[in-house]
Amino acid sequence: MAQSKKKSGERQQLIDLISEKIDWNDELSRALDYALSTDHIDKSRPRSVDVVRRVLDLGTDRNTLIATFLSDPDLRGELDTPEIEQQFGKKVALLVQGVNRLNTLQDCDQIRINTPEQAEKLRRLLMAIIDDVRVMLIKLCYRVERLKLLKHNSYEKRRCIAQETLDIFAPLANRLGMGLVKWELEDLSFRALEPLAFKNIATLLEEKRSEREVFIQQFTAQLDQLLKDQGVQAKVSGRVKHIVSIWRKMQRKHLEFHELFDLRAVRILTDSIADCYAVLGVVHTTWQHVRSEFDDYIANPKDNGYQSLHTAVVSDSGQIVEVQIRTTEMHEKSEFGVASHWRYKEGVNLDERMEKSLSLMRDMLEGSTEEVSDVISEISTEVSSDRVYVFTPKGQVVEIPQGGTPLDFAYTIHSDVGHRCRGAKVNGRIVNLTTHLKTGDEVEVLTTKESRPSRDWMNKNLGFIKSAGTRSKVRNWFNHQDFEHNLLDGKSIYDRTLTRYSIHAANLKDLVQHFKRKETDQFFADIGRGLITSAQIIGYLQTEPETGDPFKKLRKNAPKPATSGDDISIHGVGNLKTQFAKCCKPVPGDLIIGFITLNSGITIHQHDCPNMLALPEERRPRLIEVEWGQGAQSVYPVEVSLIAFQRTGLMQDISTILANQNISLLTINSSTNKVEQMVHSKLTIEIHSVDELVVIIDKLSQVPNVQAVKRIA
Repeated sequence: MAQSKKKSGERQQLIDLISEKIDWNDELSRALDYALSTDHIDKSRPRSVDVVRRVLDLGTDRNTLIATFLSDPDLRGELDTPEIEQQFGKKVALLVQGVNRLNTLQDCDQIRINTPEQAEKLRRLLMAIIDDVRVMLIKLCYRVERLKLLKHNSYEKRRCIAQETLDIFAPLANRLGMGLVKWELEDLSFRALEPLAFKNIATLLEEKRSEREVFIQQFTAQLDQLLKDQGVQAKVSGRVKHIVSIWRKMQRKHLEFHELFDLRAVRILTDSIADCYAVLGVVHTTWQHVRSEFDDYIANPKDNGYQSLHTAVVSDSGQIVEVQIRTTEMHEKSEFGVASHWRYKEGVNLDERMEKSLSLMRDMLEGSTEEVSDVISEISTEVSSDRVYVFTPKGQVVEIPQGGTPLDFAYTIHSDVGHRCRGAKVNGRIVNLTTHLKTGDEVEVLTTKESRPSRDWMNKNLGFIKSAGTRSKVRNWFNHQDFEHNLLDGKSIYDRTLTRYSIHAANLKDLVQHFKRKETDQFFADIGRGLITSAQIIGYLQTEPETGDPFKKLRKNAPKPATSGDDISIHGVGNLKTQFAKCCKPVPGDLIIGFITLNSGITIHQHDCPNMLALPEERRPRLIEVEWGQGAQSVYPVEVSLIAFQRTGLMQDISTILANQNISLLTINSSTNKVEQMVHSKLTIEIHSVDELVVIIDKLSQVPNVQAVKRIA
């Protein structure tokens, strides 16, 4: 009964408090009831009803308050996203989902922050995985309340949470312009990390607090009247120094508490630079200034663009007062712009995208952005457009390119880890090495004892690697292997390449010369090392005629080609009917030759079509030089042979790859050898060019159980 009465009183108190700023409605009422229904057994975790008071002080909207109520950790198992969306709408559901996503990251004792760079990466990670800046606002308010409950944690946990707050959350609050939240985070963390120093400074401040407040009121009133008498428009206010700032200054300048000048401080905001110097004149002519404490950052801005006049004067009672003078525009810039105060205090250089994103976030917090949804979209794009931040199992943050894979991750950790990689787990589940990692993923690399990269990793078409640096490390590994091993591998790759793309005649001597190798063995060894790729070989064979080409004489002194339709350009003649040979089915990118038929115009064959190579001498005068025209048709049918071991889902995997590459499958004929459990399939697909066919064959070759894929010619 007493507990119920207590909750009822707390409920009414919150209703009254919120109703002063936001119209109370049924959704707020239901969200509050959910928050009050929790048992809250873990006293080290804050209650959402306590956090919402702090969120309310920041001037937030109704959806943020509702989301704060529903983000209570004790409600996570009771309310899922669809239920929240049904009761409170999609916007609230997304906010709660975002806060819960942040809360599912590793706790502080699982994350190792060893350097400022690591801290910066983790801050970027947190900003990248949220879709709405209000999520971070709620999270920071929860963190303030959690710091107040540190007494319920062990000594090690208290220090862990406090240090994480100083490394990660306080700088984020600072960057978002949430000064009051930032100060609380820092002071509460400092109290946990340095309890004796905190207590000492707090005691000294409290002893002089009332005296200091009276002094500041008298000083600002006197200064305000002096400025009015001089006709200077300015706003004078006292400036509070928080405990961590005092301690840091004492440490940095090796000062005792009583030697600090800025315990008594005022800030003056004016409308113009001229007024700044007018105020400075009034201050310096009224009171004696401390020469060593004067800095003109208006005439000589700091490297980051920060501008202000800093001085210190001796008051009538002999006490030193720090004075800052700046225009309102300078103040806004120092707090929120490119030259903001946090930039030179934290000493971290940010790129333009991050700076722009933070600026948008601050605008959103201030309510100065009209289209919040547009801002949210732009923030998400700007922050995470080119980098991904993932965790190691020990909580280390690793930065990889957008679209990066587990192999990129492994090689970023260490080259040896990459060389020995044989698989990966993402968030506890085994995935393919071509999986694209997302910010916030936890990645575990599965390794073997022996270093043995795969040559397929270097094939860009297969998608194993995103980073050029990672691909270079793989290539270097092969470069350092012994010559004989690379020679055998190279010969095997070369033979498979010719077979896979149905190339029946290739002049090895020309290939060796084209790739500037002195001898055949060196050519094969460099293929084995990955210095010469299958794609380069195919590219050359598709664009250069072989030595001993039976049609080469047709190219000598050939006249300018004439156009026959849009598909084919014919040398010497035009307006002839053309058709594509069914025996070899040429497509754009193939070298082609024309054969003049008796009744059907010109038939177009692949340059190395077996039927054309075997053409009798007396019929060779009917061969004619042709080329692909600029208006070649968009798609061409091609037949591909595929051999694989029988398994469930094989055809579905093949269809998925074709669909993902936007390839139309016209026909598929399959037969199964039940004794050998082998499937022989012939696929007819539509492609745009040979280059596209190369990609498709590579992709199909990687399907589990597939043994061979080649073009049927």
